[in-house]
Amino acid sequence: MSREPHYHDQRSPGYPAPRFRRRGIYLLPNLFTTAALFAGFFAITAARGGQFELAAIAIYVAMVLDGLDGRVARLTHTESDFGAQYDSLADVVSFGLAPALIMYDWALQPMANLGWLAVFIYAAATALRLARFNTQLGSADKRYFTGLACPSAAAVLMGLVWVGEDLGIQGQQLAWVALCLTVISGVLMVSNILYLSFKAVDLKGRIPFVALLAIVLGLGFASMDPPKILFGLALCYAISGPAMSVWRRRQRALRRRHHGGEPSREE
Repeated sequence: MSREPHYHDQRSPGYPAPRFRRRGIYLLPNLFTTAALFAGFFAITAARGGQFELAAIAIYVAMVLDGLDGRVARLTHTESDFGAQYDSLADVVSFGLAPALIMYDWALQPMANLGWLAVFIYAAATALRLARFNTQLGSADKRYFTGLACPSAAAVLMGLVWVGEDLGIQGQQLAWVALCLTVISGVLMVSNILYLSFKAVDLKGRIPFVALLAIVLGLGFASMDPPKILFGLALCYAISGPAMSVWRRRQRALRRRHHGGEPSREE
């Protein structure tokens, strides 16, 4: 008896037509990811040409686009493993390599070995932080980030560059400040400190009118002096993680002391 497979005519009654799996990627969220990658690459080329303020702004644009791609994917139900991996690779460029190279060219180049070592620590920390994030996608508490998110770390570094350029301060004059911020931002990214992720915010739900008014006022306030206000917000968020961690430890210590000092009811 022949063992060759027998194929049925798709048009024959009683036999369902074969189902083929469609191959491809979702266009909309990956367009945002590609645009964020382009902004990061553009920032590198701008810094190489000495346009550091433009480079810093490009990284902030990449941050906005990076925040939108995930939101768009969730709202349109177009999430995919490809999109998650592509987003991480783009983040390595836009929030790892680009800020590191910009900071090196702007302030740390005169420090020679110490300068490039600092930016390497930052770039490596970005890659390690993203690798850890990808391995914890299914198990981590979505309300928090473990370690400082790499866009937030990039906002701290680029905020310093933008403020310095806005005030007419040469990067070499802030070399030690830039060095400390670069290394500390890298360490915070690979730390176990928890940061609020704000992913619990429901964009599809209703909000009070007062909340919308607060958003409008906040945007107006930020537009008054974007470099200083954005840099200040980035610093506050970076500090919030360690500050909340210290507060939680103190609260746990107080609770243990309180319960340990209570007399037993059986006495």
